[in-house]
Amino acid sequence: MLSVSNLSVQFGKRVLFDEVNTSFNHGNCYGIIGANGAGKSTFLKVITGEMEPNSGHVHLEPGKRMSVLEQDHFACDDFPVLETVIRGNKPLYAIKKEMDDLYAKPDFSDADSNRVGELQIKYEEMNGWNAESDAAAMLSNLDISEAQHYTLMKDLDGKQKVRVLLAQALFGNPDVLIMDEPTNDLDYETIQWLENFLANYDNTVIVVSHDRHFLDAVCTHISDVDFGKINHYSGNYTFWYESSQLAAKQRAQQNKKSEEKKKELEEFIARFSANVAKSKQATSRKKMIDKLNIEDIRPSSRRYPAIIFEQEREAGDQILNVENLATEADGKTLFSGIDINLAKNDKVVVYSKDARAATAFYEILNGNQQPTAGSFQWGVTTNQSYLPLDNAVYFETEDSLVDWLRQYAKTDEEREAVFLRGFLGKMLFSGDEALKSAKVLSGGEKVRCMLSRMMMVRANVLMLDEPTNHLDLESITAFNNSLIKFKGTVLLTTHDHAFAQSVGNRVVELTPKGVIDRHMTFDEYMLDPKIKELRDKLYA
Repeated sequence: MLSVSNLSVQFGKRVLFDEVNTSFNHGNCYGIIGANGAGKSTFLKVITGEMEPNSGHVHLEPGKRMSVLEQDHFACDDFPVLETVIRGNKPLYAIKKEMDDLYAKPDFSDADSNRVGELQIKYEEMNGWNAESDAAAMLSNLDISEAQHYTLMKDLDGKQKVRVLLAQALFGNPDVLIMDEPTNDLDYETIQWLENFLANYDNTVIVVSHDRHFLDAVCTHISDVDFGKINHYSGNYTFWYESSQLAAKQRAQQNKKSEEKKKELEEFIARFSANVAKSKQATSRKKMIDKLNIEDIRPSSRRYPAIIFEQEREAGDQILNVENLATEADGKTLFSGIDINLAKNDKVVVYSKDARAATAFYEILNGNQQPTAGSFQWGVTTNQSYLPLDNAVYFETEDSLVDWLRQYAKTDEEREAVFLRGFLGKMLFSGDEALKSAKVLSGGEKVRCMLSRMMMVRANVLMLDEPTNHLDLESITAFNNSLIKFKGTVLLTTHDHAFAQSVGNRVVELTPKGVIDRHMTFDEYMLDPKIKELRDKLYA
């Protein structure tokens, strides 16, 4: 279907890909993973023709069509919504445009008539006469109302644009679908729709994503970008992660017989396959479980940061009491009438359709913003630590990372350079990286520093506003595991479905007309029809 041969990509002295030979087969969905900077997005740009490799070839089977999710949200601003979707099928759109141009000629000739006839045959073969109705149906599925189908793209808000561009990529059943972080800027409902769509998609999908729930829902293979090569593994992300961890553990067990190791791997595959078979996953993706085999299981070279949250002291029974809290932004009510009483061991997913509401809630609780109404009180035995959405204010300094972290140390031992460098080393700032200025850090490095700060504070209440932003899959996975084990209280807002589902035992939704507060998992909350009815009422 799609293959690359002898592919090499190099930037200066840095080699991203070295003589890569691989293929992507029909009917499979490949999740491209790799550490930050490994070259995942670059690889997509090469196979889509956006970037030329230093050497090698990309070969798409003749007659097959490739579609790419548009990253530039302003690229189609001057086109109507419906036309934007149809433009996703470039050969079809080219025929339609040529026919329209010929019909518009004032001196329409016999030769033009013959040409139109030829084009109409091709157009019919491509199901062109149903293009508008098919595009309209897809837009409706993505919650773009019929009234908006003929408006210009530039008149839509950002979230609506993303959904239209998604429809554009999916339109016309492309043979190869390429998507780079498709779940970014999508709401829960749209992501769910996309997961179901791709899980039942019969053609080839190649996707880069940090969303583990999404990768698990749609992928039949994981493609690992590591040390300039790409290796395919059967199964979804969770299978790759858990099996590679098991393989690494086995490698360390020198005294264990190979027959025992083989049996252990076989039992792991059987357990995993049984869980997939019982899941709500679409049946077409369940075929991946038939392809799982021991030969695919290998230890990974990935490094995971040591994220461990400990409490300086255990909190008492009174954690947080919120009464009638309300706030607004730009004259619009973000939330009102919020009454919450947090208990010990609550791990709360704080949710709202308007992302600004959750951020405002955390800012109020941390004394950075005043509410328009209401009050709150922390329990006397609590101490809080906060990971804000915007952490820029923490890094306005030329200090080295060692000196930056020292300000959060609590003991003389923790202030020692040896301790701090060791601590930063465990958070993947090895060697001289610990000495670089806090001002020059990337987004992911800043979040790892903020997590280091939170660990030093040893709070018994953690507040986390979109904590997975900028992090790679390794850091997200380690962070996720740490929060599951954490014995204190957590308030968490995240677009990472797997994070919310695995950590949360309570959901609090902030709406303009009150609060919905339920002790249940995130999935249970989102799938409950009575709660959906209540949500619609409170946002109306």
